[in-house]
Order: sequence, then C-alpha cells, then structure tokens
Amino acid sequence: MTGASGFIGGHVVDALLSQGHEVQAVARHAGMARQAVTWHEADLLDPGAHEALTGAAQATHLIHLAWHVAPGSFWSAPENERWIDASLRLLRAFGEAGGRRVVMAGTCAEYRWDGEVSSERHTPLAPTTLYGACKHATHVAAAVMAEQLGLALAWGRVFFLYGPGEHSDRLVASVVRGLLAGHEVPTTEGHQRRDFMHVSDVARAFVALLDSQVTGAVNIASGLAIPVRELIMLIARTVGEPARVRFGELPPRSGEPELIAGETARLTDEVGFRPTIGLREGIGETVAWWRAGAGAT
Repeated sequence: MTGASGFIGGHVVDALLSQGHEVQAVARHAGMARQAVTWHEADLLDPGAHEALTGAAQATHLIHLAWHVAPGSFWSAPENERWIDASLRLLRAFGEAGGRRVVMAGTCAEYRWDGEVSSERHTPLAPTTLYGACKHATHVAAAVMAEQLGLALAWGRVFFLYGPGEHSDRLVASVVRGLLAGHEVPTTEGHQRRDFMHVSDVARAFVALLDSQVTGAVNIASGLAIPVRELIMLIARTVGEPARVRFGELPPRSGEPELIAGETARLTDEVGFRPTIGLREGIGETVAWWRAGAGAT
C-alpha cells in the first residue's frame, strides 16, 4: 500500500494487520518497525520508482493512497497533475508484475456539488477544482488500463474525515487545538452540511473494499450530513470551552455548496461495511488524543 505514513495510511496499516494481511508499506521514509510489515522507501514521483517497487514487493493486492494532500494548497496545487502520471505508472507496473486487485483513493470533489446527496450511479462527475479533476482523470484512465491488464479495480471516493493523527491545519484539529490552547476560535456561521467519518472507519472501509469483489466507484462516507456548526459545538462542549467559538467572524467561502454528502448503498449492501464510530465518540477520542499531547503536525 502507498501513502502508508499518511493520515489515512497509518490507520489502513492497522486495519490490514487486524485482518491478517502481510503489508508491503510504501512511503518516502520508513515508519515504525512492526511484525508483518515490510517498509519500502520510494518517491512515486520519481519515474523510475514504480517497476523497482512492484518488483521488490511482489504483491497481489494494491491500495494506492499516496497523493499531494497538503491542507489548503492541495485543491489547486500543480502537484496534482504529476500524481496522475505517477498513479498510472504504478498501476501499470503493478499489473505487469502479476498483481490482481487494486483499490485507489478518489474524492467526493469529483462529483458535481448540486445540493443533492452524491450517488455513484446517478450524480454527474463535474469537478470544479484541480484536485478533483486530476483524481477523476486518473480514475477514467485507470479503469481502461486495469481492463487491459486484467486487474480488478475499485475506486473509493472519500468524503470528509477526522480523527487522531490529523494535520493540525485541518478543520477538526484546528478547532480542537485552538480551544485547548485557550484561544478564541473564529469560524463561519457553519450552516453548510458535510458528511464526516472517523479516519479509523475510513481505513476499515478501504480494507473491506479491498477484500471484497466490488469494482468501480464506491463512496467512502457515513451517509449522514450534519451542519459544520453542530460539529464545532460538539468539539467545543467536549473540550469544555463552548463560549470561545466565534461563529460568523469568518466569511463563507465563495461558491461553497450547502450540502456535500455521499450515498452509501454500495458500501453497505455490496461491500458489507458500516461505520462503527459515532461522531460523539470519535470527537471525544480526537480531543483526548490532542489533550494528551500526541498531536504533532
């Protein structure tokens, strides 16, 4: 699996091990030594990395999570364009090395955000960001390439996530850190509704998709959309500092959709996965992680 040291990736390694898999973990820098985990240090943006990596790993299954995801900048970063080529090179090398099944990470930003719940079967794909467009382009090309190589390909479209290990500049982490530090936290009015899922559930969903026979796009989502305002107030009450949140002090982002949520019928009915971590439990765990001083950027 690629992106093994990332926010989702670290949790996917845990989920793979819990299911008895041997893991060939790929990252720029090797992580902690663990039983049944072999680390491969590789920069997938290096054109020569893919054949050497797949030849060394000799894996039958691939989870590809690696991408440029720096908070804020990833929406329009030119690195998105380079990751199309890197992902397709990896896919071809994996297939030519004898691989059989691939799960790649997509995004809800591939959909047209039109105020409706996003469905894999019915919602048009009309990304409005470079990130979403490059993910979508990768899926289109990967689907054709996988068919040519005889690979079974599933594409997990991730919605919104949070949890321990999240980058400090992302929404949940930034609110938690600000409140724990005793700062006032300015926000928008927060009426927009979003589909949030704990990162451990996201990771287990990817592993369930890998272990299934399902192909094509599958939303990795909770199926429940809540106002961001409610999420922030849950964080504030969990920390014990609700008065420090300043709703309305930040302007809304131009063109921001009122609703972004995923239909989950394929995930639940075909993959057989349902999330198990409720929002209250997940936020409590996340706050405790930051409070314990575990949070490093």
